[in-house]
Amino acid sequence: MKDFANKIAVVTGGGTGMGRGLVLQLVKEGCHVATCDVLMDNLDETLSLARELNTDSKVTSHLCDVGVEDDIKRFAQEVREQHETDHINLLFNNAGIGGGGGFVNGPRDQWERTFAVCWYGVYWSAREFMPMLVASDEGHMINTSSVNGFWASLGSGISHTAYSAAKFAVKGFSESLITDLRLNAPHVKVSVVMPGHIGTSIAINSARILGQDWEGGMGEAQLEQIKKNWIDRGLPVHNFTPDQIRERLLEGRNQFRDNAPTTADQAATIILNGVREDRWRILVGDDAHRLDEAVREAPEEAYEDGFTQRRQLLGSIAQESD
Repeated sequence: MKDFANKIAVVTGGGTGMGRGLVLQLVKEGCHVATCDVLMDNLDETLSLARELNTDSKVTSHLCDVGVEDDIKRFAQEVREQHETDHINLLFNNAGIGGGGGFVNGPRDQWERTFAVCWYGVYWSAREFMPMLVASDEGHMINTSSVNGFWASLGSGISHTAYSAAKFAVKGFSESLITDLRLNAPHVKVSVVMPGHIGTSIAINSARILGQDWEGGMGEAQLEQIKKNWIDRGLPVHNFTPDQIRERLLEGRNQFRDNAPTTADQAATIILNGVREDRWRILVGDDAHRLDEAVREAPEEAYEDGFTQRRQLLGSIAQESD
């Protein structure tokens, strides 16, 4: 699919980050877009920006929690009605949240919420929109996994189970669809996207969704658990008050967004170029490529302490050679 003009695209998680970048770049190229998010203030801003770019493209916004199957069913019906169509050409299963780090000691509700959004949101969306992709003359499903879909870690000392498990599922599902589509719907393609560190608001938005933002009133018990985890990892926060813990969390979330090596807009461009080139595997960011190389070279070492140091060395070598 070399040209997106007059195509119909569905983008989940279009309120911020890569989702917003995809919406805006698609609209700029003359694509009609239906996008959804669970945070309507973010989505309203995306809609406003899209309409400023191109008044000829039809853009609709929809409140949808992709972690709830009935929401996705309603979203798909709204797309059919508002775009007056029985088909779509592009499905970007992009929505995701972080959280659910610990399986052994972490809260089960947070784990299952993260897994539901990051895995079942992709699965349910694929189920609901697949007939509309098949009904098109050419279609493409693009599922966002992560580097944590091939490396289930953030480094030693940090549990990262729900997100990683979900992203592994997305990767496996997408790869399994390659043959399925070739056999049963050869005009429909599939790609799996594996971003590295991208400058998005996922950490901030995840906190809002999981009730862990400042306004959400994160309880002192949660804050004490976070403080304990930090102390166990050797951070000098023994004398921090609850407000200081909150401030440090907010600072870290902002730094994740602002100090990333790849911006959300750059990521969106890489993804769309991957679709044009009909690539089923799209790594996003130099850090994603380096991590992929490191895991493939030493898979048995991937979860040992020395692996993180090896990654850092690879990054330093790459920067010196640039």
